[in-house]
Amino acid sequence: MAATRCPESGTAAPALSPDKGVKDLDAPSPSSPRNDSIPKPRQFRKLSILMAVYNEEPTLVACVDSVLAAPLPAGLERELIIVDDASTDSSWAIAQGLTQAHPEVRVFRQSANAGKGAALRRAIKEMTGDLALFQDADLEYSPSDYPRLLKPVLDGRADVVFGSRFIGEERKVLYFWHTVGNKLLTLLANMLNDTNLTDLETCYKLFVADFLRNLPLESNRFGIEPEVAAKVARNRLRLYEVPINYDGRTYEDGKKISWRDGVAALWFIFKYRFSPNYADAGKRTLDAFERAPRFNRWMYDVIRTHLGTRIVELGSGRGNLSRLLKQGANVLVTDNRESYLEDLRRRWGHLPNVRVARLDLSNVTDYSLLGEFKADTVVCLNVLEHVEDDFSVLQRLYQAVPSGCRIVFLVPFNPKLYSRFDRELGHVRRYGKAELEEKMRAAGLKVECQFYFNKAGVLAWWLGNTIFQQRYVTSWQLRLYNLLTPLLRALDRYLPTQGLSTVVVASKAATA
Repeated sequence: MAATRCPESGTAAPALSPDKGVKDLDAPSPSSPRNDSIPKPRQFRKLSILMAVYNEEPTLVACVDSVLAAPLPAGLERELIIVDDASTDSSWAIAQGLTQAHPEVRVFRQSANAGKGAALRRAIKEMTGDLALFQDADLEYSPSDYPRLLKPVLDGRADVVFGSRFIGEERKVLYFWHTVGNKLLTLLANMLNDTNLTDLETCYKLFVADFLRNLPLESNRFGIEPEVAAKVARNRLRLYEVPINYDGRTYEDGKKISWRDGVAALWFIFKYRFSPNYADAGKRTLDAFERAPRFNRWMYDVIRTHLGTRIVELGSGRGNLSRLLKQGANVLVTDNRESYLEDLRRRWGHLPNVRVARLDLSNVTDYSLLGEFKADTVVCLNVLEHVEDDFSVLQRLYQAVPSGCRIVFLVPFNPKLYSRFDRELGHVRRYGKAELEEKMRAAGLKVECQFYFNKAGVLAWWLGNTIFQQRYVTSWQLRLYNLLTPLLRALDRYLPTQGLSTVVVASKAATA
């Protein structure tokens, strides 16, 4: 049995006016999840030190000894991942020997020489730490700087830290033209990425490991440096610089980078600033939707009459909808991705009516937040389609939410439209007619109404994603969609067709 259809201007319980000030809202519950805009110290278990090696026979042992002797904060373990890039000297044999004396050293060998970037990608794949640091094997960079690099991340202020050879320290005098080239490349990268780095080509780059794993790195050689800088900036990760010591090598000592790498870096700076492959498809899509405020407003308006005053948003992402939900309501915004949560805390953590908390739909214990917050509405837009066992999510929601709580879901509609883009976004399914309503009823929820959203978008989706196999949505497409939103909204009222998405409103029956 299909749900009762309800129009955009349906007669659900009235919501607060978005213009109403938060001063009229209930005070936050003492048991509600809290957040703080002030950075808090973080706890990490292990630092993975990633070392690409190619013909470093003279320095490898001394460098590894220095890495293993470097001071680390109490409780922080270390592992050293060495990837030999098909060295032609005895570097590989030396690396294998080091594992016998040092169990924290793990070594891997590339089948053919592919470059520093390729070796680091292999190291990233093999690492097990929750922090990661690039380390060269040539003794130019001193592991004694590890505490300095770690501090901004451990303090909760940074996601990524670059070590700079050009700020605040004594330095070894080396090649003039190398310095000029580095500064020109750094200037160009800063202009394009809107950053103010002082040392683009530094080796020392420290990451919260999950952020590094999520960067889709491609470069094989020294292009890895401008690529990382561009993708860190485009993902809006919190980036710090700290001064480091540098004892640069001469070419007689075995320095490998040349003017050709500098010329190639010019290309990489432009390539990675404008490449669409800077994050996963879901992240790129959320970023693009930030450029479509009219479309986000439309999505909010179609559910607005179904909202209460204590709203939990599941899968808030970058907060495109949260920005509107927080107007005139107490809102708990949640996600399971730390980079999104950090961004939400920075933007709204200081507001008295907004709380930010981690909630993983696959973790049963996380659902207790819904009861603690005393939610009267749970909003979940474009999230459930990512979950393999969606019925279990609905069952857990039914068990966790207070009686009388309303649940508003928006999901992609029509399995015939399932495309390569759906797969790229991580969609497990597009929902069939009455599929979500039936699952809600089976979970114990009372379905109040169902209606379609974005009917005119079906044609654009079919052309772009089913016919032309588009892999991601671009910012210019969203800008165009944003421009056309008033027309799309008008068509939605009159087209007698199904939509690109379906909205289902349900509730947990109130106890007598």
